[in-house]
Amino acid sequence: MNPMAEDRTAELLTLHVQRAITRVRAFDRRHPLVWDLHITGFYVTAALIDFTSDGWKNTTENPTLPGWLILALSLGFSIPLLWRRTHPVAVLTGMIPVAVVNAATGALLQASLLLLVALFNAALRVRMRTLLWSYGLVLVPFLVAAFRYPAEQGPEQNVVPAAMSLALSAMLGIAVRTRKDYLASLVERARQLEVERDQQSRLAAAAERARIAREMHDIIGHNLSVITGLADGGRYAATRSPERAAQALDAIGTTSRQALGELRRLLDVLREETKAEAADLTPQPTLTDLDQLIDGVRAAGLPVRTTIRGRPSILPGRQLTVYRVVQEALTNTLKHAGPDATSDIVMTYADSGAVTVTVTDTGHGAPPSTADGRGLTGMRERTALYGGTLEAGPRPHPEPGWRVHLHLPPEEPPQ
Repeated sequence: MNPMAEDRTAELLTLHVQRAITRVRAFDRRHPLVWDLHITGFYVTAALIDFTSDGWKNTTENPTLPGWLILALSLGFSIPLLWRRTHPVAVLTGMIPVAVVNAATGALLQASLLLLVALFNAALRVRMRTLLWSYGLVLVPFLVAAFRYPAEQGPEQNVVPAAMSLALSAMLGIAVRTRKDYLASLVERARQLEVERDQQSRLAAAAERARIAREMHDIIGHNLSVITGLADGGRYAATRSPERAAQALDAIGTTSRQALGELRRLLDVLREETKAEAADLTPQPTLTDLDQLIDGVRAAGLPVRTTIRGRPSILPGRQLTVYRVVQEALTNTLKHAGPDATSDIVMTYADSGAVTVTVTDTGHGAPPSTADGRGLTGMRERTALYGGTLEAGPRPHPEPGWRVHLHLPPEEPPQ
């Protein structure tokens, strides 16, 4: 026969055996009494067969014992096994007097071996201290037999083999119990890992939703503010300078297309169909994109003056934070500062890697904290990612306007 076919046959046989065992265990968990009745019925039948066939006379020391005593002893050893799993200690202690009578009268029934079954179930379910004194009690009938019939049932012939057999039964119960506890711990650990995995998935999804919400707010809010400024300027210029109005319309179209492209790239990550497509590798904005951002704000009618101190050399993630904070500050100025406002940006880069950005305006409009809190929340969340601080509020009296101050500490060296 082909060795591969033999291996396949062995695997199938093992699989069928495992499935059968699984079904039996599942049935036992659902209907424990049915299984206990079958097992107890088997032991009772075996004990009665030994009684009715006079097989007990082959091992007894006193063949003249009355039949009712042999029947009582046989049932006393076998019937209590019905409760061996629910009350193992009670079953074991209840069988001890029967075993003592069995040894003292010289009946020495083979049914007394059912003490091994009772001790096994006790080892499977009780504490070690309880098991130790139970083991000591089970030895009592064998000691009685040894003293009652020293010639035939001395220590070498009875007590020592019985003690070893009982110890083996107890150790087998302990081994099975240890195995069951180990499997139960693995199942519980697997359940905990599933719960933790689900929690991590929910947290990751919530964090991703928050990130997408921040990005959408930054993209849409800023570009709509620029478009609004351009539209207002174009409306005033339409009657006096058609060329300026046309320029404003062109700028509105360019800004709209740019916002639509950024929004489409952001929303594409939510589409399952894009998993099979090539990923869009367009990078996130960095400090080099600030000039384009500021030019767009200026085109919308907000004069912006920038002052840069030091040389920017920070990681891309920190650059994105600086870009988004400046973008949100200028957006709030466009939306809330009112006409004739100006903005001033001061960016300081230290040699240690620390960054300080201050954006002020001279507006007189409503503060952004009362009109739109999502932008300020997003700025603070981005800043907190790098252990920085963000201050946003009115400028000190009597200076008008609003001030946003960002500070990012030095970058931590790689470990």
